[in-house]
Amino acid sequence: MSLIFILALALCALAFILLIGWPLVAALARLAASTISASILATLAGPAAASTGSDLLTALTPSLLDLAGVALTALIGLATVRFQRWTGIQIEVRHREALHSAIMTAARVAVAQGLTREVATEFVAAYARSSVPDALKRLSPSSETMDALVRSKLLEVRGR
Repeated sequence: MSLIFILALALCALAFILLIGWPLVAALARLAASTISASILATLAGPAAASTGSDLLTALTPSLLDLAGVALTALIGLATVRFQRWTGIQIEVRHREALHSAIMTAARVAVAQGLTREVATEFVAAYARSSVPDALKRLSPSSETMDALVRSKLLEVRGR
């Protein structure tokens, strides 16, 4: 669904460039051609300085097309990088939520069974390793972090 959204935005940007950008560039080129002195035009455009603004635009069109292609490529690259970052963050959030949920579920079971702190800690950690291995692989928390998280959830459940 999100990929379709990004592609739709890219298509809209391309349509904007084609429908609004090119006529705007053409109008600005005509304005520049009519307001710039003949000496500057001779320096920049060579033989096109003596001709009309339309001829200048015709002479500059290939360069403008190349520039627009580079700009569009850069925009698509930027959108791709941002999309990859966003999806990576979303995946990480899902894994983190799954890990917390699994630890909380096991902590409730451990407290309900009246397990001691050390046995409950080992039970919850083992449950999380078997319940959400993908989340643990992706997040790869250190053993100290995992132990602190398990103890925190056990204290939270016992405090209720």
